[in-house]
This record gives sequence, structure tokens and C-alpha cells, in this order.
Amino acid sequence: MKSPWVVIPTYNEKGNIGQMVRELFIQPIDNMPVLIVDDNSPDGTQEIVRGLQKTYPNLNLVVRTKKSGLGSAYIHGFTYALEHGADAIVQMDADFSHDPKDVVRLLHGLQNADLVIGSRYSHGISVINWPLRRLLISVFGNAYAGVITGMPYKDVTGGFKAWRAETLRSIDLASVRADGYGFQIEMNYRAWKSKKHIIEIPIIFTERREGQSKMSKAIIREALFLVWKLRLFG
Repeated sequence: MKSPWVVIPTYNEKGNIGQMVRELFIQPIDNMPVLIVDDNSPDGTQEIVRGLQKTYPNLNLVVRTKKSGLGSAYIHGFTYALEHGADAIVQMDADFSHDPKDVVRLLHGLQNADLVIGSRYSHGISVINWPLRRLLISVFGNAYAGVITGMPYKDVTGGFKAWRAETLRSIDLASVRADGYGFQIEMNYRAWKSKKHIIEIPIIFTERREGQSKMSKAIIREALFLVWKLRLFG
């Protein structure tokens, strides 16, 4: 890939974003812009990113007017990166639950795939520091989504993925409405139904270093109903 981008949505990630940016830019990848899509964090996240832009000219920042959801942040970021020449896009969290060293592995997987899923469950369970309740919700949610939609993948709710640009362009991004777990499921489903070649590579997921999880009951409910909408209406 000649111009891979990394897209990271943020909201109140001042404790993580600086180190995440620094670690991304030491990865052995030439010409890799990083885009931070910040939902107007009140904790100073965007100010940290602006300060880092003086050191890293390939660091881009988009600040939205309010907190509008993970899914719409990714859509905004994907669209921006595609408009600026990305031929591949890695999506990941800012909180170090996704290891920046794995970006290289995900991009390498795109040599033989249209979408690479960084999978927590392709080789057993590879999750560190989650409470049992959170782990059970995730494991059940993935199994449930797979059974209802028919997708043959172990991890359809994870957020660490690499996309070929043409795969994202083949999806009507403006029509994607889901957030959280639901967004990840819907995007995977659309790629799968379009007969894109999707592979999973194992990652180790580690609970965030700093800050608060954005998981909520509303996000879980959305995913529970979304899979039936996808099955019935596509």
C-alpha cells in the first residue's frame, strides 16, 4: 500500500492520545498519515493533538462540534482519508486496547484481502484485563451476531481493522447509521454481502490504559436489534 492512513476517533482521550500518536509514527511504515477525529472533547484532547502536529506533519485533526457517536466519527474519518488519497485505512481505538505495533500486520494482510479484522477470538480468547461480565457480553454478542447474520467470522464487533480503499468506496457510507458494536457489525456485514474477501488475524486486546470506557446499555441494545434488521432487510 502506497498511502495507508490510520483513523482514530477520540472523546476525552488526553491520557492516551499523545503516546498513541508517538508510537504510531515510529512504526516501520512509509508515508502513513494519522487522522484524529475528535468530538470536541472538553478534556483537552484536541489541544494535545495540535501540539503534536508541529512535530508530525502527517498528523491530521478534525474536530466535530459535539459528541455524535463512534460510527459517524469513523464515517467522517473514512471519507476524509479517501478524499485525501488513502489507498488503505486502518481503524483503531486511541486507548491502547489496540496495539499500534499490530498496524503493520493488518496492512500486510491487505495484500491478500479486502478487509482484515484484528480478531480477539480467532485463536481462543485473547483479551487482557476485562471483567468477566464484559468478556461474556462480548463473546455472546459475537456468537449471537454470527448466528443471526450468517457471517462466518469469530470477531465481528471488534474495532481494529484494515480496509482497502476500494472496499470502503463500495459501501454506501452515508447510509450507515449504527454506532458502537452495531457499527462494526454493519460494516463487516456490508463487506461480506458484497462478497469481499475478509480475513481475521489474531490480536491481543488489552483493556484501556487511561480514561473511561464508552460502552453503554444503549450500544448493546442497538446491536441486539441491528442484527435482525440486517438479516431481514440487508
